[in-house]
Amino acid sequence: MTLQITILDGDALNPGDLSWSDLEQFGNLTVYPRSEPNEVVSRACEADAVFTNKVLFNEEVLSQLPKLKYIGIFATGYNVVDLAAARRRGIPVTNVPGYGTESVAQLTWAHLLNLTFRLGDHDASVKRGDWSRCRDFCYWNHSLLELAGLTFGIIGYGAIGFRVARLANAFGMNVLAYDPTVDLKTVDDFVRVVDLESLLKQSDVISLHCPLTSENRNMINAETIALMKPTALLLNLSRGLLIEEQALADALNSGRLAGAGLDVLTEEPPSPANPLFHARNCFFTPHIAWATLAARKRLLRIAVDNFRSFLNGKTQNDVTQSF
Repeated sequence: MTLQITILDGDALNPGDLSWSDLEQFGNLTVYPRSEPNEVVSRACEADAVFTNKVLFNEEVLSQLPKLKYIGIFATGYNVVDLAAARRRGIPVTNVPGYGTESVAQLTWAHLLNLTFRLGDHDASVKRGDWSRCRDFCYWNHSLLELAGLTFGIIGYGAIGFRVARLANAFGMNVLAYDPTVDLKTVDDFVRVVDLESLLKQSDVISLHCPLTSENRNMINAETIALMKPTALLLNLSRGLLIEEQALADALNSGRLAGAGLDVLTEEPPSPANPLFHARNCFFTPHIAWATLAARKRLLRIAVDNFRSFLNGKTQNDVTQSF
């Protein structure tokens, strides 16, 4: 019997620059660019396997999909699926770890370099004619910051944190890391592992690279911000819910914190009323750290490998076995 395979939000991973051919080899493939919640059951009801990026599979949805045998997530995070419900039904749920390490580390530094040299502001100023009208050969409209000798604090020392740490060291920065699960054998000699309070107090740059858990939700809040230097810069390339957004906005607007670079927010797409959109020295990218062509190619390749392993009677990256 030919397998029925359904992708529910294909445009998130592949807006047209990748090929689905490696999945098509396994059966009849149906690709929807995106799916609304009320469309999921009708679109997935005949599927043996579904792939999703952000479409939710809760208990109610899973109970209406008796044919479903496999869920593949086109992402590392797996909170879109009720894992307990999937495991009760014997449905493996696979994710794709590690595909975006280099790209996320790269955007981390893009945000930091923007904050230290205000690239966008200076570009806009030049295009307004300010340089053409300048009496001197150069000018700057914001204070410029050199990173060498400053302290970079990394919260979450997995693969991305490890890569970011090496880049910080290359810039001549002192590196601190906080991760309650870190294996000290994996930490470079130039990284000092400290407790969270010490990291917040000592760091000039704080970068979040940890998965979202019930324990660290809103870990950046008014209380923890109060521990930071007023000159500190905050970066979040991980999960929006790690930050209490109103507290961060208040800190930026009051000068309690110097700046922030964010690729993620608590609600995506965000409400136009998000308080951070009007905060001082706060810069955004629309959740694109994962989305380079190279990273998306790796993601798709690993997702295909996960599915092939399942069809061969094995499972890899099955997150129902890890919670």
